[in-house]
Amino acid sequence: MTIPAGLRRTVLRARRDTGFLAAGVLPHLALVPVWAWAATTTARTGNWLLTVSVSAVLVVLVAPVLTAVQRARYRRLIGVDVPRLTPAAPERRTWASVARWLVAARPWRRIGYHLVLGPLLALLELLLLVAAAACLAGVTAPAWSWALPTGIRLDWFGYATRLPVYAAAGLLLLCALPWIARAVAGAETRMALELLGPSRSQRLQERVDQLAVSRTDLIEAVDAERRRIERDLHDGTQQRLVSLAVNLGLAIAGHPDLPSEAREVITRAHLEAKEAIGELNDLVRGLHPAVLEDRGLDAALSGLAARTPLPVRLRVDLEERVAPNVESVAYFVVSEALTNATKHANAMRAEVMVRRVGEVLRVRVTDDGLGGADAAGGTGLTGLARRVGSLDGSFHVSSPVGGPTTITAELPCAR
Repeated sequence: MTIPAGLRRTVLRARRDTGFLAAGVLPHLALVPVWAWAATTTARTGNWLLTVSVSAVLVVLVAPVLTAVQRARYRRLIGVDVPRLTPAAPERRTWASVARWLVAARPWRRIGYHLVLGPLLALLELLLLVAAAACLAGVTAPAWSWALPTGIRLDWFGYATRLPVYAAAGLLLLCALPWIARAVAGAETRMALELLGPSRSQRLQERVDQLAVSRTDLIEAVDAERRRIERDLHDGTQQRLVSLAVNLGLAIAGHPDLPSEAREVITRAHLEAKEAIGELNDLVRGLHPAVLEDRGLDAALSGLAARTPLPVRLRVDLEERVAPNVESVAYFVVSEALTNATKHANAMRAEVMVRRVGEVLRVRVTDDGLGGADAAGGTGLTGLARRVGSLDGSFHVSSPVGGPTTITAELPCAR
């Protein structure tokens, strides 16, 4: 006879949940002797101060052990991992720091779970186990009731017509037992996750911290990959194009007797090679300028200002270098702002100021162009705002029609 897969899963699940609930009875009742002793001792002696003090010490000492036992029970029997709540210990042990640590650790939640909620859960688990035993007894009553003495059998079961009623009731309750056990186990799991582990706000905060770390790692990885591509282009493709342009120039200069058609073809190829070198230089500089990595933000912005076809007043006030990803974002903010001032705003002059204020790198670019720039219009300023936002920075554009335009970026640079 083949047991259906659904029925087999239900039986296995019921056996697992019932075993899980049975294993929780003793841990949930572990602190009952403590408060029972405290209650009886106080009633007998009247010295409530001593009994409460001793009971509190015992509860505080035993609660971590019971918490570890419950975590192992949930993990081994139903595969639920109750996270540990381990707030960082204060560096300096002052009353205020210890109080903050206690608020973060919230030990009273675990103590309340073991001291108050535990006995109630144990009572519920015992009721479920008694119900399971009654189910089995009712279902199997027709088989074992005939082995009882006649007097006991008549007192318990009456005539044989009552046995099917007991069997049917036991069978119905037995069919409902898996869902009841599952509901009780699920309720206990939710209570344990809330009271023995971190709270919802703490879990959200841990998740936010993890996402912040992973985002920082991703930004650093992308920046490192961008620098690698820049080095490969600079040291490989760019050098090959330079070599090609030099060879073509030597071919033109060293063979004056070339036919005019061949000279024209070589001359055109020479010009295209030099144009490709210029475009590749712009591409490499757009990916990650080498001077930014070698000499820092001040030198990179000085070169950028020198290449801009309008007067740029540059002021960089940095006592030391900031993080490479912060330098990269600051450079591209200035580069995009000067490009917009030159191509779109018809500006006559621009001013760039970069300085560190506390733990923030402030970048401000001002031009006297036509204005009307909109950071939300899907232009390059939108990309800058997203790049600044990737570092949890702020990006502001002030550009009334008629000018001037001021672009301000504030980048956290705490290391």
